[in-house]
Amino acid sequence: MLTTRFVDGAPNWIDVGTSDIDGATAFYGALFGWSFRSAGPDAGGYGFFQLDGKTVAGGMQTTPEQGPPSWTVYFRTADATGTAEVAEQAHGRVLLAPMDVMGEGTMAILGDQAGAAFGLWQPGRTKGVDLANERGSLCWVELYTPDIAAAAAFYHTTLGLETYAVSFPGGTYTCVNPAGADEDAMFGGIVPQSDDPTEAGSQAHWLPYFEASDVDAVVARAEERGGSVRRPATDVEGVGRIARLADPYGARFAVIKSASREG
Repeated sequence: MLTTRFVDGAPNWIDVGTSDIDGATAFYGALFGWSFRSAGPDAGGYGFFQLDGKTVAGGMQTTPEQGPPSWTVYFRTADATGTAEVAEQAHGRVLLAPMDVMGEGTMAILGDQAGAAFGLWQPGRTKGVDLANERGSLCWVELYTPDIAAAAAFYHTTLGLETYAVSFPGGTYTCVNPAGADEDAMFGGIVPQSDDPTEAGSQAHWLPYFEASDVDAVVARAEERGGSVRRPATDVEGVGRIARLADPYGARFAVIKSASREG
């Protein structure tokens, strides 16, 4: 599961680029109780979404030239430059070269072999988010891709990630965990887009899941605030109740009340 005991290869940061940071702050505040704190005058408008004083994500206003509004998942690395070079050798792309972020860490944005964008975060003073796997915070990530085997090979080469199949009624699910870790460290999955009508036909992408105490209430608030429901709230046996949403500006995300939290 996701924790703040970060290890190489696991998600340690997440942020949203949006066409309206004030509107996004109001939207996610209504859904999860987040507030927004600026990172300061030198941060170019970047800031932190916080829950009870703990940082759960970052965000900033972006322009159309920077791409459509979207969430980006960052994975921990001890060497952002070296990891970016390996990604290129594995047929990925460097979309934003590694750069120092005011001593807080080194970031980069990459694209995998199918075009899914993801980030790297090499910790400096900031190790990662303050809260994970708790209500209102990141708890799972999924990669939607046209080719599971090719994706598994790319992320194994680039980040050392390991995959394994879990059986469920009607098929199997490919889980992901950091190198050398056991199943308790799994933090996400890889899903073939052809098997999912909600994601079929879209660009390959990583989808973040946020833990919710009441998925149906979050869905209702999202619709009231101008968001859209991409997949209605659904119970998945042994997993939990899940819904996929988009905020009013088009950034996609999902919410889940994990089965382990029932009761």
